[in-house]
Amino acid sequence: MGGETQRVTVPASLDGERFDIALAKLAGVSRSRARQMVESGEAGLAPAVRTRVRPKTRVAAGDRTWFRIQKEPALRPEALHLEVLHEDPHLAVIDKPSGMVTHPGPGHLRGTLVSALLHRWPEVEGVGEHPRWGIVHRLDKDTSGALIIARSTEAHRGLTAALAARRVRRRYLVLVHGAFSTGAGTIDAPIDRRRARRFVGPEGIPAVTHYSRLASWTRPALSLLEVTLETGRTHQIRVHLESIGRHVVGDPVYGRPGRPREEPGPAPGRLWLHAHRLGFTHPVTGEPVEAEAPLPGDLRSALDASGPPAAGSIPG
Repeated sequence: MGGETQRVTVPASLDGERFDIALAKLAGVSRSRARQMVESGEAGLAPAVRTRVRPKTRVAAGDRTWFRIQKEPALRPEALHLEVLHEDPHLAVIDKPSGMVTHPGPGHLRGTLVSALLHRWPEVEGVGEHPRWGIVHRLDKDTSGALIIARSTEAHRGLTAALAARRVRRRYLVLVHGAFSTGAGTIDAPIDRRRARRFVGPEGIPAVTHYSRLASWTRPALSLLEVTLETGRTHQIRVHLESIGRHVVGDPVYGRPGRPREEPGPAPGRLWLHAHRLGFTHPVTGEPVEAEAPLPGDLRSALDASGPPAAGSIPG
């Protein structure tokens, strides 16, 4: 882990504060970046440089903090194809392809969505936080589908508030191994983190996922779900489904333990998860915005190879 290590003593004004909030002020970074620094081991409390703390650890006046300041990745516009589902002067909704990283980070400096945004809409530079220009929420690299982009600071501010207040309707299609005895359900369970892996745990952050079954197959047992998120935690759908013994097809992290992947027909070669619908009130005009991202060909092929569903139907 590179970067220059700095050491700063916690002042009286930050006594009793959460470590991530204190770190943001001491290191001059955003709170989200401070949280990442704590979770990745780029920041901690002395004397032991290798001692891990959590973002919510409380600090006291006189504590000695240390943190590594990394050089920000260079952002370059790149002429990458973007499928645009909605566009106006303040925002856009795009259909992010699987395999595209949302913003630059270690090992992912080129070919990111932000680079594509800077080429398509240069005005997004300065909207939000570096290096996440224009980004108000994200999809994992292997997840495809609808994603909102802010083109103005006013839109970014309004969209961020709407997401925090759970006023953005996000629906996903997900194919899982196994059957469901009921047609719909809700998973209300906090999500915690241990290094890069998330899990359901009592000390985690609240998270709520609703699901309904659209179609099912019997050989092998598969279920196509439409999932609606109330909260937007990292890996939320995958972690919540794993917690009830239902694993997303093609998931290399939260897939079925102790078994090779068993894909329906030809393997889609990636996570079978797609953000297919978004709905929200435009933060500037007040008009309703609805966008739908069609099911990608690789995911559709995996379903077609399994034959007609035993029950239900596949969305067009």
